Amino acid sequence: MSQAAITPRVASDVAQNFHPIRNAMTVDIEDWFQVQGFAEAIPRDEWDFLACRVEANTESVLKQFDAAGIHATFFTLGWVAERYPQLIRRIVDAGHELASHGYGHQRVDGLGAAGFRADIRLARMLLEDCGGVAVRGYRAPTFSIGATTPWAHDILAEEGYTYSSSTFPVRHDLYGGAHLPREPHRPGKDGVVELPMTTCRAFGQNLPCSGGGWFRLAPYRLFRAGLRHVNTTENRPGIFYFHPWELDPAQPHVWHAKRLSRFRHYTGLPAMGGRLDRLLRDFSWGSMQEVFAGEIAPPVPQAAVHAMAG
Repeated sequence: MSQAAITPRVASDVAQNFHPIRNAMTVDIEDWFQVQGFAEAIPRDEWDFLACRVEANTESVLKQFDAAGIHATFFTLGWVAERYPQLIRRIVDAGHELASHGYGHQRVDGLGAAGFRADIRLARMLLEDCGGVAVRGYRAPTFSIGATTPWAHDILAEEGYTYSSSTFPVRHDLYGGAHLPREPHRPGKDGVVELPMTTCRAFGQNLPCSGGGWFRLAPYRLFRAGLRHVNTTENRPGIFYFHPWELDPAQPHVWHAKRLSRFRHYTGLPAMGGRLDRLLRDFSWGSMQEVFAGEIAPPVPQAAVHAMAG
């Protein structure tokens, strides 16, 4: 087959042949002004007066995924669904999994148990009303589930969710913790399963290998090597995530935000689209529900286990 004959869809099929393990492609649907790094610079009550770019940017993501022939999971804010219900419908109609990112991008550890329950209940209601499908997955804003939120996974289960992808086992000033488990696990017997963001174990520590700002900052070859290590050496799938605003180098610049926040947010934006195209070609991809079907299945109640044994 000539190089000219290799279409994006064929390239995706070739990648699947070379990499039998399929990874989970995920998108966190939020706008440029809702990121945690700008929380101090942009008050929440100003959101409705800013130029929203999430709809157009997400449309670009949908086109890129369609060209690559893959399905993904869209962890979406209820705030976005409330204002752009037609976007939610287009995500579902394109065959992608619709999941929750909470309502207003507030950290779980800042909401408290009662506030968290109200937030995820409202988000799920809005998403299901707009999308017409059941919403089972959840990702905490800024990966803010951890040691200070022991109630989170149980509340998620009580509110009808079946899995969470909300922890990041790395050292970071805003989230995560190197002590957190790297593998899928169920923190509480009555709670949902947690599917941690992917890390690569090297030099005695967990190195991030899940996307986001790390993907834009690190050399592509290094990132690719890390994910291949997870797939081939550890023989397990990875999880990749990014935001629609990362494909938008023309977005407004928040000059009054902290220098570190601006560096993390804007570095690498012009090259992100090309990097993502390479990633889609180099690996095999699917939604969270597809990749982690076995882990997401709810545990069999003990009463049922005893009944089957008898």
